[in-house]
Amino acid sequence: MIRTTFALALAGLAALPAAAQDAFDVPVTARVLSGWVRADGTRMAGVHLDLAPGWKTYWRAPGDAGIPPQFDWSGSDNLQAVAISWPQPIIFEDNGMRSIGYKNSLVIPVAVTPMYAGAPVHVQLTMDIGVCSDICVPHRLEFDEVLDDVQTRPTPAIAAALAQGPYSAREAGVTSAQCRVEPTADGLRIEARVSVPPAGGTEVMVIETGLDEVWVSEPKTHRSGGDLVAVSEMIHINGGPIALNRSAIRLTVLGSQHAVDVRGCKAG
Repeated sequence: MIRTTFALALAGLAALPAAAQDAFDVPVTARVLSGWVRADGTRMAGVHLDLAPGWKTYWRAPGDAGIPPQFDWSGSDNLQAVAISWPQPIIFEDNGMRSIGYKNSLVIPVAVTPMYAGAPVHVQLTMDIGVCSDICVPHRLEFDEVLDDVQTRPTPAIAAALAQGPYSAREAGVTSAQCRVEPTADGLRIEARVSVPPAGGTEVMVIETGLDEVWVSEPKTHRSGGDLVAVSEMIHINGGPIALNRSAIRLTVLGSQHAVDVRGCKAG
C-alpha cells in the first residue's frame, strides 16, 4: 500500500536535480563517490546524501510511517551486479508512529561488479526516496557517472559507512534464530526468536520477508531471558496466500550500541 502511494506521488512530479541551492525546495543534495577498486576487480563506490537541517530520509525497511527507497540501475553500461550496504539507521518516534532512517549526512556504500573487469563502469542510476520534516515529499535523484578511477586506497567516507554497518550473526554471538508462523484470519502471524547478547538500550527487531507483495506490521519486540522476541502480522497486499521461505527471512536487531543482521531462521 505504501509503495503504491509513493509511486502515484512520483508520477505527478518532474524529476528533480541531484544537487540544488534551495534547501526548502530540495532538502537533499547528493553525489556519487567513485570509491576504489578491490583486489577481486569489483569496485566499492558510494552515494553521498546531505539532508537539510530538520529533514530525514529512510532505510531499506522504513517502518509503517516511512517511504521505502527504490533504485533503478537499468541504464548503466558494463554493470553486472550491485550490492548495497546500509549503515545502522536511527529509530524515529513521531506522534506514536515509528519510522527508521537517517538525518544530516548519509553515505550508502555500493559494491559494483563490472561485466568486464578493468573497464570503466557507466552508472545511470535513478533513486527514488522519501524525505520528511513537518511534511513528507517523494524525491527523485538522477545520476550519470563514469567510474574509471583505478585507485586501490579506500575512500575514508565509504570505509566509515561500512564500519557503521551491522554485525553478522556470528560476530554478534547469535546462537539460534527461530521463526514460528501460524495462520490468521487475514494472513500469517510470525514470532521471531533470536538468541543474542543485548545490543544496548531499547532493542527493536525488524522482520523482512523478502516478498515485495507482503506487508509486515511493526514488530512488538521484547526480551525473554537471553532471547530477543518480535511478533508481527503479515498480509498479502492483494489478499492472496503467502508463500513464506524461512531461509529468505531477514531479521535485523537495532540497539543503541550496534545492530545485528541475521539471515534466515529455522522453524520454531
